[in-house]
Amino acid sequence: MPLNEKAAGVYPIAATPFHPDGRLDVESIDRMTDFYLRCGVTGMTVLGIMGEAPKLEPEESLTVVNRVVKRAGKVPVVVGVSAPGFAAMRSLAKASMDAGAAGVMIAPIPSLRTDDQITTYFAQAVEAIGNDIPWVLQDYPLTLSVVMTPKVIRQIVQNHSSCVMLKHEDWPGLEKISAVRGFQKDGSMRPISILCGNGGLFLDFEMERGADGAMTGYAFPDMLVDVVSLQQKGKRDEAHDLFDAHLPLVRYEQQQGVGLATRKYVLQKRGAIACDAQRKPGNSLTAAAKAEVDYLLSRLAKHDPRARL
Repeated sequence: MPLNEKAAGVYPIAATPFHPDGRLDVESIDRMTDFYLRCGVTGMTVLGIMGEAPKLEPEESLTVVNRVVKRAGKVPVVVGVSAPGFAAMRSLAKASMDAGAAGVMIAPIPSLRTDDQITTYFAQAVEAIGNDIPWVLQDYPLTLSVVMTPKVIRQIVQNHSSCVMLKHEDWPGLEKISAVRGFQKDGSMRPISILCGNGGLFLDFEMERGADGAMTGYAFPDMLVDVVSLQQKGKRDEAHDLFDAHLPLVRYEQQQGVGLATRKYVLQKRGAIACDAQRKPGNSLTAAAKAEVDYLLSRLAKHDPRARL
């Protein structure tokens, strides 16, 4: 089914598995997909920023999309199609939808500065991929350096009916969620789904501000699933208790430069991928850093048995 404004739950940003020599590990793509499905995710997102998408050749990107979509079955898959030019974006978007993806995700190029530049860019992106493809608006100013105000987000959503979701990862961003939901309440913006990123670092309160779930890559997506479910059931204290137990590891994984290395290290320990390698340029954890992560996992295991690795 195509992605729509009612999407909720957890769509993890999937890692892209590589062999130690940098080759794409296609067997681990299947293994990783099975892992996410066992965690109870609602959907999956591939070729995101933390999925090392810019490091892939076009044919490798299609390999990832095809294998994940086929393996995921009825679970919807969103594909990151952001690119410096619209030709590459159009090609990947069309191929992904033909393969059975539920929708695509588009991030702004870093050079955009004014509101007019931002709205024009997304108008051109929609023209490029076609207004029949449902898409996710990625708002990630910390990495992309493009600041989208709530009013700009509203304008983009109102201008393009095919925009069905906001991937919110501004920081601080709780007030932005409230503002966007406020537009819906006063009737000035149609409803959209809001899934949040930033490694889940603020998910506990993002849900309370009106988010529908998470679209991020923390190495315990099953924790994110549980927190979202508990919040949806109104079990606030239980949700915060579980989230708080994971918070030290969530924080460690959010470090600039070594965040993906940490995530892949834990995913390897959990059996989701065969190797924690990144394609160059990339970082790896030192022995000291691995010891710190192992220590955090041992402490987490006292509260969540899934961390007993």
